[in-house]
Amino acid sequence: QHILGVPFQAAVLKGRSNYVCLRRLMALRKSRQSDIDGVRVLAKVLIWLRVTHTGDRSELLLLNTETSIWSEIESSSETCLGERCLFLQTGRCFFYHAKARAERAHLVIVNHALLLSDLVLESRILPEFKYLIIDEAHHLEEQATNQFGFEVGRRSIYSLLVSLSHMDNGAPAGLLAQVPILFQSQGISSSARASMTNQIQQLQAELDKAQHRVYEIFNTLGVFLEEHVPSSKQDLYEQTISLHSGLRTQPDWTAVEIAWDNFSASIKTIIRGLEHLLTGIDSTVVSDTDIRDDLSQDLKAHLQRLQEMWMGMNSILMEPEDEGIYWFSVSRRDQEITLHSAPLQVATLLRDKLFNTKDCVVLTSATLRTENSFHFIKQRLGLEDPVELALDSPFHFESAVLLYVPKDVPEPSEPFYQKTVEQALIDLAKATEGRMLVLFTSNSQLNATYRAIQRPLDEDDIVVYGQGIDGSRRQILDNFRTTPRAVLLGTRSFWEGVDVVGQALSCLVIARLPFAVPTDPVLSARALTFEDPFNQFYLPDSILRFRQGFGRLIRSKDDYGVVVVLDKRILTKSYGKTILRSLPRCTA
Repeated sequence: QHILGVPFQAAVLKGRSNYVCLRRLMALRKSRQSDIDGVRVLAKVLIWLRVTHTGDRSELLLLNTETSIWSEIESSSETCLGERCLFLQTGRCFFYHAKARAERAHLVIVNHALLLSDLVLESRILPEFKYLIIDEAHHLEEQATNQFGFEVGRRSIYSLLVSLSHMDNGAPAGLLAQVPILFQSQGISSSARASMTNQIQQLQAELDKAQHRVYEIFNTLGVFLEEHVPSSKQDLYEQTISLHSGLRTQPDWTAVEIAWDNFSASIKTIIRGLEHLLTGIDSTVVSDTDIRDDLSQDLKAHLQRLQEMWMGMNSILMEPEDEGIYWFSVSRRDQEITLHSAPLQVATLLRDKLFNTKDCVVLTSATLRTENSFHFIKQRLGLEDPVELALDSPFHFESAVLLYVPKDVPEPSEPFYQKTVEQALIDLAKATEGRMLVLFTSNSQLNATYRAIQRPLDEDDIVVYGQGIDGSRRQILDNFRTTPRAVLLGTRSFWEGVDVVGQALSCLVIARLPFAVPTDPVLSARALTFEDPFNQFYLPDSILRFRQGFGRLIRSKDDYGVVVVLDKRILTKSYGKTILRSLPRCTA
């Protein structure tokens, strides 16, 4: 409890967007431009402020469209006034309170996303540290890919432009519309006001043009993809399309380039105009400097976001790098297109920005090895000569787990596989009286299975809970724990981080071996860097996922049950033995 006579202190620090910014909250409250959702969120937040000690949004219940309002009042580096902020000066800033607690602590607990985003921001959030323990380190490559990557869609671009300027009941609105109000102070010459008014009108006209050109470029992309990318109806949620050189050389890609040139020209004009406008605002003496500083900071935040958006899109559409991965995703619900980029490898980035900058980094997880070797994870993370330690599990799997693989189930690519899986789950659930978790690798199979087994099991008083169907992850997990006869169907997020101790979970079913989707742009690009992509990349990755799923059954020394694998490739294919060798020894 003490370190060198000093009471031990630990702190939890989250990304700053988790904390409410009181300055932005007050600005939103004064703006009087909120719709019904905004007014409701404001009411919730103002009541909550009377009792909260942390300002952490996890204490608030925000529903559906209400969550978008949070982005207008969350703390962000772009909108932070720093020492000039009244709330920081008076000690009422929630984020800086949390940061100060972290700086005083001996141990700071953060998630992967904050750790890696701090690397991107070059240590602007976390206090300086020399020692680091990364739990669940098998996620590090994926999280680094997300943090070092980029994505943008039409809605986010349009929203950014509209927040700067739009018409509301025939009158100009948005940030730019607040600038003339600032310059109504006495002592400002009429010529200065006229110059500022002219700048704003030109910017508003260019923003209106850019808002139309957003639709132009995304409509052009939509037409191009319809022409060159076959539509797949297997995935009901999202389709991904790699933006490779073959697509860029198509004759009608020129239409995309033209649309981008038009949009890019507008964005460049807006960026230059905002820079010029900000110079005028910052250099002008006004009676209320707080209002000027708030408005200036908000405009600077929008300027930075515009610059980042332009650079990201230009890299994807016009100037791709050799070490980059570029792709589109298309939402099945509304056909919205999102542009993405990611680094081909994160090993060098992690080595230079993380591992080589610390005195000691410990990576730990229950699933870091494949075939009893750390080779795969070391290669993925760029670890050249780490100290290795593998500890045996405290659980006696041989007496606690029965591994069952039925041989009469067709392989996933064969006819009647899905029907057989559905009937097998019905039979298993009745035999175990529920108490069963079923892990899938796709939402579409989960949904089809849910529809097929719900009624037959309901007739036997067994409740079926489906991820994405019957509530949030936490809700259906709590329901599963407390319902005596229940079956829970889950996809990727249920393959790990699920702890159901005791007999509430007695049967774990893995419907299909968790091989990565070969059309995934990031994984397929990285697979091409191997001489033998399947055995050197896809198989080790699948083993790590499989071991995570397998580990959901036994969570304490008293747990026991059955693991059923409804994919007989684990017996019939040569790679099946490799997967089995990577599991703890159990009864088969």
